[in-house]
Amino acid sequence: MPDRYPAALPQSVHQKSAYAVARYAAVEAGKILKGRFGMHHDMQVKGKRNLVTEADLLSEKRIIAVILEEFPGHGILSEEAGSCKKGGEYTWIIDPLDGTNNYYFGIPFFGVNIALVRNGEIVLGLTYDPMRNEMFHAEEGKGAFLNRKKVHVSKLPSLDGSALGVDLGYQAERSLELLALVDKLWPQVHCLRLMGSSALGLAYVAAGRLSLYFHKYVYPWDIASGLLLVREGGGDVLTFEGRAVTTEDKQIIAANRRLLDSFMKSLKNG
Repeated sequence: MPDRYPAALPQSVHQKSAYAVARYAAVEAGKILKGRFGMHHDMQVKGKRNLVTEADLLSEKRIIAVILEEFPGHGILSEEAGSCKKGGEYTWIIDPLDGTNNYYFGIPFFGVNIALVRNGEIVLGLTYDPMRNEMFHAEEGKGAFLNRKKVHVSKLPSLDGSALGVDLGYQAERSLELLALVDKLWPQVHCLRLMGSSALGLAYVAAGRLSLYFHKYVYPWDIASGLLLVREGGGDVLTFEGRAVTTEDKQIIAANRRLLDSFMKSLKNG
């Protein structure tokens, strides 16, 4: 039982719940992404292997407009716009298209991430997959849900029989580190999947579809929603040093606690 009751989430200027506003914004963004999927994309290169498409920008613009109409006093931190609006107690963290490389190459595996943070604590997380119409969401102290049905992380206690998800990111050195780790883990697990979306990787851990997900180069907008999803789904998210992850951390390992211990032991034995 929690040692404190979660505070109520704020109501918008039109008396809508924060969840209702986030859900509407995600669905609106999803319509843009789905409608443009498979089309020729105007693309910019932010860095090696790191793209931004017109769909990213249109999705972001729509999400920010919806949120600021309802919560004009809140802050905004978004992938493409950066910290475009400073707020007080509340800040929205947004990834308008997580899985841009998948999207650009026509792979239908990507999502929209929206999280609400109160004084540094994540109180609402929402990850939406528009291609499958799957809405993952969590509120502080209320559990994790997929399309309003409660979900839970996998109960597997060890790497044996597990399904692991991983992403490599954009930095060659860390990608090579992860590939070496994958090579080491492969004989111990049932299967490994290269996801292409850390947002959906974390959401899949929260829903028990993946046993464990790990990455070594993430940003706040990649993980803010997923951190709450996994924790409200009964799991945890640690750094490779074993600390609890915050939105400022660059590396994540997400799973149930016993499987995390098994994974960390495997790292130390390497």
